Amino acid sequence: MKNPFAGRTASLNGPTPDICPVTPNDSEDLSKVAVALYVTNGGMVSFQTVANNHRSIQVADNSILPVGVVRVYATGTDATGIHAFVVS
Repeated sequence: MKNPFAGRTASLNGPTPDICPVTPNDSEDLSKVAVALYVTNGGMVSFQTVANNHRSIQVADNSILPVGVVRVYATGTDATGIHAFVVS
């Protein structure tokens, strides 16, 4: 099978090459900066943006938050099944 991502330059346009599970943590950043978050089970999501702002947002089940995220905080987050869309 041909890999459509082979040789493709990382970009914010189009699909991301990977999605990683997120464990909310008050003191550690994500291992890779997320270009968006996917939330399986809705609730509050508390996070730090790439612009260094702390945000808390109520989301529904199966939501996508198209915002650059460096950390998802445990405190203030009760949504579950959070995944980070990553480019690199």
